[in-house]
Amino acid sequence: MGNSSSQYLNRESALRKLKENAKWDIIIIGGGATGLGVALDASSRGFKTLLLERGDFANGTSSRSTKLAHGGVRYLAQGNIALVKEALKERGLMLKNAPHLVHLLPFVIPSYKWWEKFYYGIGLKIYDWMAQHFRIGKTELINNKKVRSLFDNLNLKGLNGGVIYYDGQFDDARLALNIAQTSVEHDAVLLNYFEVSDLIKSDGKVVGVIAKDLENNEIFEINANVVINATGVFADSILALDHKTAKPIIKVSQGIHLVLRKEFLPSSDALMIPKTSDGRVLFAVPWKDHLLVGTTDTPMKVPTTQPKALEEEIQFILKTLKSYLVVPPTIDDVLSVFAGLRPLVVPRDTDKGTKEISRDHKLIIDKTNLITITGGKWTTYRKMAEDTVDEAIQVGNLPEIKCKTEDLKIHGFTETKDIEDHLDIYGSDATQIRNLVNEDIRFQQKLHPDFPHILAEVIWFIRYEMARTVEDILARRLRILFLNAKAAIDLAPEIAEILRKELAKDSKWKDQQLADFKSIAANYLPRTPKLTTALNNKITTKLNNHV
Repeated sequence: MGNSSSQYLNRESALRKLKENAKWDIIIIGGGATGLGVALDASSRGFKTLLLERGDFANGTSSRSTKLAHGGVRYLAQGNIALVKEALKERGLMLKNAPHLVHLLPFVIPSYKWWEKFYYGIGLKIYDWMAQHFRIGKTELINNKKVRSLFDNLNLKGLNGGVIYYDGQFDDARLALNIAQTSVEHDAVLLNYFEVSDLIKSDGKVVGVIAKDLENNEIFEINANVVINATGVFADSILALDHKTAKPIIKVSQGIHLVLRKEFLPSSDALMIPKTSDGRVLFAVPWKDHLLVGTTDTPMKVPTTQPKALEEEIQFILKTLKSYLVVPPTIDDVLSVFAGLRPLVVPRDTDKGTKEISRDHKLIIDKTNLITITGGKWTTYRKMAEDTVDEAIQVGNLPEIKCKTEDLKIHGFTETKDIEDHLDIYGSDATQIRNLVNEDIRFQQKLHPDFPHILAEVIWFIRYEMARTVEDILARRLRILFLNAKAAIDLAPEIAEILRKELAKDSKWKDQQLADFKSIAANYLPRTPKLTTALNNKITTKLNNHV
């Protein structure tokens, strides 16, 4: 194919570069949206940048979002004008710099009280106005007939119209991978399955990290001018390496999403329920030919790498939907359920030598020079990164180079608006994946009858996107685990065998992969019984009878 490994994610190449470099300008711990954003910002300014992630890229919160690039309507209701303006600008930049991944999505707020559509309509017109030249659509008040035409299965009892407004939608894990690839194109070195176990200090300052390659257990001592903690809900674990008695700064909140068949709300528009009984916003969003519904807000005691939806969270969403859908889903209709953890930052007593820069995200510079960035949301990842690297320049006495990411095109960038097939989500890489099929006709084999994906995509992920496990492929690259847990479990043996061959592993490794994936996938099943063909037919009949 002639692909240069320097343009793609290649673990062997990254390891070689790690061993060749004696010192880095910036080391980033954490490969979610925030850490990857920092890697892109730092490398595009010309800094020698290394990112280490103990799992796969975006394997935590960053792949478990509602998939929305948005200004935050609820923040507007709270009066947080500055945050909304910043997020609306960032939404516009995401649409401009990654149009192959981020697209416009209409949202409808149904009105069941006479005043609601006027109340929300006025607020959303202000929302439009605040976006200024990043405005992407015009809010309109719509009547009953229009709402009915947009949504089959919507409860029309008491409906008096609604409001339609516009935000953005994207595939979060795919954008994370494309940001990673863009960073590599700017000479950043990124490694997954690489765990930081300690910090290196000199004269009371953090000057590097001790890290282990989890694939071969090799230990590395790595030096840097600046170390950045971008580990999200796990930020406290890195702070504890810095100060053994460090007070926790993170409180964890869990949000879950249910995935249903699109027939429960067949529409190209999303439904937004502005206030649930727990005071949250609930979205029902079309995504990858399915319906994504979420989210909840449940305080959790400690963060976990594989969060699991609580039964009460699942029931809360199903109960809320009963008020809005004529034929509401039951637990048997849920194809997959996934949970994500939000890092909520607790203000801490300001130690001498520590400053906190408070916005929606929290940037903490410790007296040891360790920089911690946490909080925020996907939409503002670029601005969070800019703020972080600006501080890193000061802390590490690095050259004053201005941020370059406002106009930086993300890997895969293509302005083609016409979607030809499912491969178009890969943007400019789609041509390379199609070329794989030309090389070997077997690569056009379809993986699963319910999904459009082909074998060439899996080969691409392994060779050029640093996929190392069955979960990497089925959860974050194909997204099948998020869309239909049963289908992902059925597909796992075939994916494990492809990985075994491509990575030159043995059968024992493959068996362990399957055992690990089975354990992980159990968290995505709404409950133990599998969705049978008879049940599938029952769901279809129920929906067809209504339509």
